[in-house]
Amino acid sequence: MPRFRLQPTPAQERALLEHCAHARYVWNLAVEQHAHWRPDRRAAPGYTEQCRQLTQARAANPWLAAGSVIVQQQALKDFDQAMANFFGRTHRRPTWRKRGRSEGFRIVAVTAGDVRRVSRKVGEVRIPKVGWVRFRWSRAIPYGVKSYRVTRDRAGRWHVAFTAVPEPIAGPGTGAVVGVDRGVVISAALSTGELLSVPALRGAEMARLLRLKRKLARAQRGSSRRGKVKTAIAKLMAREADRRKDWVEKTSTRLAREFDVIAVEDLKIANMTRSAKVTVEAPGRGVRQKTGLNRGTGQWVGPARDSAGAEGSGAGGEGRFAFHQSALFGVRGRGSGGAREPSRLPVPVLWFRLQRRCERGAEYSNRGRACRDRTGRPAVG
Repeated sequence: MPRFRLQPTPAQERALLEHCAHARYVWNLAVEQHAHWRPDRRAAPGYTEQCRQLTQARAANPWLAAGSVIVQQQALKDFDQAMANFFGRTHRRPTWRKRGRSEGFRIVAVTAGDVRRVSRKVGEVRIPKVGWVRFRWSRAIPYGVKSYRVTRDRAGRWHVAFTAVPEPIAGPGTGAVVGVDRGVVISAALSTGELLSVPALRGAEMARLLRLKRKLARAQRGSSRRGKVKTAIAKLMAREADRRKDWVEKTSTRLAREFDVIAVEDLKIANMTRSAKVTVEAPGRGVRQKTGLNRGTGQWVGPARDSAGAEGSGAGGEGRFAFHQSALFGVRGRGSGGAREPSRLPVPVLWFRLQRRCERGAEYSNRGRACRDRTGRPAVG
C-alpha cells in the first residue's frame, strides 16, 4: 500500500479533522453496541443493520449529516472487518478510539479523475467535502486504485495511502538460500555472515528526547506547554519509526532479490513480549528492563517478518518464505507444491549468536555466549 505525504491547507486540515471525528464517533458507537452483548441476549447488529441506524442518526443529528456518509459508512465497514478478524482469532477485539490516536478514515469508489498530477513532485487527490488536497508525488501511483485511506499520526503529519497489492519481487533463480536469525542487540544475523542493525535515534537526538521527557514530567496536565512538549516528543519518535520502517522495507526487498528461499526463525513474539505480572505487594524485579526488551522486540521483529513475507509471496514467490524453530538450518528436498522444506542441518558459514567464527577444535557454549577452545581460552576469529 503506497503512502504519500499530504500537504493540506489550514482550512482543509480542519475539514479532515472533522472527518476523523465523525469516523471515530461512529466506530465508538459500534464498539459500545457490541460491548453490551451477552450470551443470553440477541446478537449484536451487523454492518447492514448499523448502516440503517446510521441513516436514522444522520436524520436526527444535523452535525452528523454535515459530514461525509462515505467516511461514516466505511468506519462501520472497518469495524465489521475488525470483528471478523477477532472471531477468526487473528486479531484482538476492537477497542475504543481516542482523539489524537488512530486518526483516519477511508474513501472508496475512487475513479481515475479523483487523482491528478500537478507537477513533477506534487499531486492532488479529491476528498469528499474537502476538495482537492495536495500531496508529495514521491513514486508512481498504481493503476486502477479503487480506494485510499487518509491518516494522521501523533506528530501531526497527514498521509494518504492508496490501496494496491504490490507486485511480487522475483528471485535471482540461482537457488540461493539464506537463514535469518532475529534479535534485539543484533537486529538480524544472516547465514552469509552479515550482521544487520536497525537504525535508531542519534546521540544528540536521544539527549534532546531525554530533555523533553524531563520537561514533560514538570509540565502541568492540560496546559498548552504540555501539549507542545508532547508534540515535540511525537516528532522525534516518528523520525525513529520512519527510519526503522525504511530499513525493514529496504532490507526485506534486498533479501527477496538476492535469495530464492528465505528462512526466518519462528519466534513466538506474543509470548516473548508478554508483560511481567506485578502487584504493589510483589513489585517484581527487572520489570522496567523487560518493558524495554518488549519494546525493542515488538518495534521491528514482527514488521520485519511481515514485510519479508509480503516481498517473497505472490505470483512467482510461493515457497520462498519459511519459518523454522531455529534459524540454524539448511534447506533440503522439495515438499508438496514444489516448496523446499527446511532441515535441521546447521549452516556451516556462521554461528548466529557470535560475531566471529570459532577456530577449529573450539567449543560453543550456549550459556557462556563466547567461543572458547578446549583449554578455556577465547578463540581468535
